[in-house]
Amino acid sequence: MSATLTTAPSVAPLRAPVRVLLRQHRWTLWIAAGVALLTAIGVVAVAMRSAHVSEVFQATGCQFYGEGETRACMQMSRNFADSMNLYARLFEFVALGLVVLPALLGAFVAGPLIARELESGTFRMAWTQSVSPARWLTARLAVPTAALLAGSAVLAPLLHWARTRGGASPYPVRWSEVYVFPTTGIVLPAYILFAVGAGALVGVLIRRAFVALTVSAVTSGAVAIAFGAYLRPYLWPRTTVSGQGHLGENTWWLESGYLNSNGERVSPPDSCSASSGDTWDRCLTDHGITGSYVDYHPQSHFWPLQLVETGILLALAVLALALAFRVLRRLHG
Repeated sequence: MSATLTTAPSVAPLRAPVRVLLRQHRWTLWIAAGVALLTAIGVVAVAMRSAHVSEVFQATGCQFYGEGETRACMQMSRNFADSMNLYARLFEFVALGLVVLPALLGAFVAGPLIARELESGTFRMAWTQSVSPARWLTARLAVPTAALLAGSAVLAPLLHWARTRGGASPYPVRWSEVYVFPTTGIVLPAYILFAVGAGALVGVLIRRAFVALTVSAVTSGAVAIAFGAYLRPYLWPRTTVSGQGHLGENTWWLESGYLNSNGERVSPPDSCSASSGDTWDRCLTDHGITGSYVDYHPQSHFWPLQLVETGILLALAVLALALAFRVLRRLHG
């Protein structure tokens, strides 16, 4: 009767490098978790305070800078506006932090997690203990990605809830604002995944911690700025109305101008710039301008824009991750 010998797998399971990574960066993870918890508590506290201030103001019977208001109501309106402006700025600060988080994560992945290990040579210890390069890289990407996705899955909806707690706020939230759109819907996780992919690729290519950290942060930041400042309005066909048509509530106004008799978009002549009122209208008519137009995105375009931007970012993330693993395999087997 022969005994059957079992051998240990040649490649360690993924949980082994994950445990090592958690132990190496436990303080960073604890600090990040603490900051996220304090931020969540602060957002809830400000939201409750905002709702209370709004309820108190409405109970006074005063209108926000309404006509014929008494001196007392005018002062209450001023105090109400100042308070709500402060709360809006606080929410904006939290939103800015969420927008910046993906770039910070990409920098952390590229520098401390990958490039520093490759630069110092400490990766060899893991690779000689039956941990393949692919599993080593997977563990270093999975841990921070899961942590930040979990944190953003709590903070982003919480921030959206807090923004709607102000009641009759004089500063309504517009979905197209640069700090609102990226922190609402599904685009924020896509930015996180893209930052991780870009950080991984930069880290394995540069293999110098500080340089990789800087390049990754600049890359992720540049992509976010490109979408927010330039590309986002063109991700979905805009709606155009002629004349002074009603644009609806909470629309994203993009462009307006004038049309000639052929329906072509033209600029008003400089000679009309000093005119006003009826004189302005006559001047435009004399130069063949017969109408006007407005380009905008209605609120119904929110989800199409979100889906297109998310799809582009996910495609870039997959491409960057595939290249990162390919480069790692080519350089280190």
